[in-house]
Amino acid sequence: MRKSIYLESENLVIRQATFDDCKYFDMWERKEYIKEFFTIEDTRNYEEIVEEFFQYEQDSSKIQLTIALKDGMKPIGRIYISRLDEKLQSLDITRIYIGEEDFIGKGYGKEAMKLVLKYVFEDLNMERVTLDTFDGNKKASTLYKSLGFIDEGVLRHATKKNGKFYNLNLKSMLKNEYEKHFLG
Repeated sequence: MRKSIYLESENLVIRQATFDDCKYFDMWERKEYIKEFFTIEDTRNYEEIVEEFFQYEQDSSKIQLTIALKDGMKPIGRIYISRLDEKLQSLDITRIYIGEEDFIGKGYGKEAMKLVLKYVFEDLNMERVTLDTFDGNKKASTLYKSLGFIDEGVLRHATKKNGKFYNLNLKSMLKNEYEKHFLG
């Protein structure tokens, strides 16, 4: 069993998600600006989010986190990590977003990514971290590049949403790249 996760920066706290956070995930994941660049079906509902939450809680290869403002602990976003493989020392940051519109464009996404990268490389001792973006998600691609992620290529028709296939642009960071970029 993994110990409780609580990460803190200047403005944010990233903590393990709880059942109570499912109401926020449901609210956020109904918003078009969130659904646009994630594999979230239009028909997704609260019951599916709750079912998924409990399934992921039982799976040691997944970590569910909530991003909250340090001042007042208001939840503002979500991080979902999958494919955590301690033997291969790799994982995928599958979903990260700021769900509250008032907090978009203020640097909280970048601050959250820095906290998560520190956690996965320094605390979990990962060698490789991957993530992907949908075609057209220039904002996320620019952010990930600024953090030191390297483009690996396109996974053609790698996901399906609402009956349509989408390409995913795979990016990765290795531990030595993290150390050079952040600890250098």
